[in-house]
Amino acid sequence: MLKGKHLIAGEWVDGDGTFTNAPVSGEADSFAVGSVALVDRAAKAAETAFESYGYSSRAERATFLRSIADHIDARGDDITAMGVKETGLPEARLQGERGRTVGQLRLFADHIEAGDYLDRRHDGALPDRAPLPRPDLKMVQRPIGPVAVFGASNFPLAFSTAGGDTAAALAAGCPVVVKGHSAHPGVSDIVAQAIAAAIADCGVAPGVFSQIQGGNRAVGTAVVEQPLIKAVGFTGSLAGGRALFDLCAARPEPIPFFGELGSVNPMFVLENALKDRGAEIGAGWAGSLTMGAGQFCTNPGLAIVQEGAEADAFANAAVAALGDVAGQVMLTEGIASAYQAGVSEVSGANGVEALFESTCSGRTATPYLFNTSAENWLANDALSEEVFGPLGIIVRVKDDVERTAVAKSFVGQLTCTIQMDDSDTDAARGLMPILERKAGRVLVNGFPTGVEVSDTMVHGGPYPASTNFGATSVGTLSIRRFLRPVCYQNVPDALLPSDLV
Repeated sequence: MLKGKHLIAGEWVDGDGTFTNAPVSGEADSFAVGSVALVDRAAKAAETAFESYGYSSRAERATFLRSIADHIDARGDDITAMGVKETGLPEARLQGERGRTVGQLRLFADHIEAGDYLDRRHDGALPDRAPLPRPDLKMVQRPIGPVAVFGASNFPLAFSTAGGDTAAALAAGCPVVVKGHSAHPGVSDIVAQAIAAAIADCGVAPGVFSQIQGGNRAVGTAVVEQPLIKAVGFTGSLAGGRALFDLCAARPEPIPFFGELGSVNPMFVLENALKDRGAEIGAGWAGSLTMGAGQFCTNPGLAIVQEGAEADAFANAAVAALGDVAGQVMLTEGIASAYQAGVSEVSGANGVEALFESTCSGRTATPYLFNTSAENWLANDALSEEVFGPLGIIVRVKDDVERTAVAKSFVGQLTCTIQMDDSDTDAARGLMPILERKAGRVLVNGFPTGVEVSDTMVHGGPYPASTNFGATSVGTLSIRRFLRPVCYQNVPDALLPSDLV
């Protein structure tokens, strides 16, 4: 079932050594280790493939995307079994994530066939205009060239080998070089086999996709520094993403780095909603907080409520719901260790009260809930840092003034949520101008876990939620990241891209 090798331009290639995955149960599998030389080989193959793929028709690329989706579905049972083994995620979660992955491939195929994303414009010639004539001007979005994609630890399918970044780049007409994540090399291997099968079926240049597994930090550095790579997509930690972002900016030819780095995703529970249904919101928040062991980048780690008896009822409901949550296996031992360190840091902070504590060890995570005042929150920047896992903090504000101060204190977020009733409209109206500057997605009376793949979705935000606040890593708008506008002046139809003729 597994190749255990790198896929470079249609060939399964060995490395200089091997590494193994770390399965939750069962025997470990062996995989070839990546190298800088393989990165160079993959990038050169991608550049060669761009000479044909970058000028292919939208219909051809749409067929290719749908073929990838079909081949992933054909391997669905194998992907699920390997995902459960490597990540500890339940079968239903992996099946749902596969559905999202193939769904976005098919959605992108439909989207590029429609052609609206090209933003085609035409200013006709005005030869008799005075004092100067105007030439004929046409504009269209064109693919930028080979793109590098880093697989994510927390989404072995939707943000990895054939995930959103890869799908968007291929839809745009850009070949892709994937740096697979060591948390799930087996899943990445099987998905790469599906892409290889689609390449063969569609007669696409084999260099359109390569995947390099494993390797040390030098391999990741080589991926972003390779001169033929023209953009990078990344989902991961703030520290890792910022390091790669800096490398992209320091290149002789700087390139865009589209990094989705993390967020605490604050939830503001307004006064009347807290009074009328605070317990219901508290229980729902606990469910969202612990979904998938809290390993979602949209995990709502913070709740801002007005102090008083209603806040107590909200907190009590959350505590009761957390008490019913069993320990969950985390994706890797490293993520579990980082979560335990984050719990220790929050629990040891001044002015923080533990409302719900548990015991987690090894790779298993259990939930924690803490309480603090707005004054203490505003005085302690460490409390605003993301803890990747099922940990929540309740921040109690005295009044609207403190709530506004807390809202203004946030750095960039992926999401901000308002829980409100109709009678809270005035208070919510006051928050909206603040929150829409803080986040890529503002939602009302819901929870941010669960990101719809659609035309309207924005999964990004001001730094440090992402490194490019004008982009999204989810939805059809994500394709625009890997395009650039080109203007054609007085160019005859015979020389224009097919999308303009």
